[in-house]
Amino acid sequence: MRVGVVFPQTELGADAGAVRAYGQRVEELGFTHLLAYDHVVGADPAVHTGWNGPYDVRTTFHEPLVMFGFLAGITHTLELVTGVVILPQRQTVLVAKQAAEVDLLSGGRLRLGVGIGWNAVEYEALGQDFGTRGKRSAEQIELLRRLWTEPSVTFEGTFDTVIGAGLAPLPAQRPIPIWIGAASAAGYRRAGRLADGWFPMMAPGPQLDEALAEIERGATAAGRDPASIGMEARVKWAGDDDAVAGQIAQWAEVGATHLSVDTMGAGLTHTDQHLDVLARVAAAL
Repeated sequence: MRVGVVFPQTELGADAGAVRAYGQRVEELGFTHLLAYDHVVGADPAVHTGWNGPYDVRTTFHEPLVMFGFLAGITHTLELVTGVVILPQRQTVLVAKQAAEVDLLSGGRLRLGVGIGWNAVEYEALGQDFGTRGKRSAEQIELLRRLWTEPSVTFEGTFDTVIGAGLAPLPAQRPIPIWIGAASAAGYRRAGRLADGWFPMMAPGPQLDEALAEIERGATAAGRDPASIGMEARVKWAGDDDAVAGQIAQWAEVGATHLSVDTMGAGLTHTDQHLDVLARVAAAL
């Protein structure tokens, strides 16, 4: 099982030096990948009455693909993972171009995690339809893979049309791996049909078993081997190193291929505090 970290987006602020120090240090510690969340804009609770989302206009988020362009030049082995880009609120061809560039500049170290999101305010701000996001995501994944592997693409879909156009340069990986974040039966089946891997949003137990069964249904219906689909868990550090080690072992037992350690929301206020925790986790591993 490959063990990485969740980039603490909401707690490192706007300090470019913190991004550099964090990325380089987690690579030195031996973590295999860095996973970054995605939000383009936050909602203002003073305007959106009753707002109860986990993030708002005050919450800091670096744009992951731009940040990965920066990290590509200052790291050497660290896989760069979006976990997840909200794909249907973005232009498909532009995502393909940005992802191809990150993959090329990093020497094939990008893994593109995508999802459909929950924030209707963000969809509105980006000029996209919140109601069709599931269907659009499935179509986008097909188009992304063609754009990353074919020099000239003609594609006429429900949401995107590309006529005799292509990317240059193409990415190092052809295609870039696409992983799906999902929290519904339909999303799990979509992952089974289309994804190279998926991000569970629950702990091992009955809910995970139900999700895996849906993924297997989707994969089988598409003629795919469910065993070929990766699974990346997330383990939150909440002050107890032993608890993290136990959760990592538990995920390994249920077949996770990847795992990310998340230090956000644990009262850590400085980059060095996050890195000190991760150094202890790395030593335990």
